[in-house]
Amino acid sequence: MGSDFELLGELTAIESIAVNLSIRERRRLREQFGGRRWRKLKGIGRVRFPNREVRLAELHWYEAHGVGRRRMKVKRVLD
Repeated sequence: MGSDFELLGELTAIESIAVNLSIRERRRLREQFGGRRWRKLKGIGRVRFPNREVRLAELHWYEAHGVGRRRMKVKRVLD
């Protein structure tokens, strides 16, 4: 799917997928953004794609304390 979209509103059903050493991209995330304890999360949110279509989607992203959300990506469209 990719990361070319606009998030509309809040995310729901947020779950942790992986924490710190379980994250394959941990080294790159630390080099690029800093932060210590990275988590990979997933949740559901309404997104608007470049073609102006609004859909409900499952999103995955990385988050670290003091750094915030990074690399949010649509994994699948739910509706």
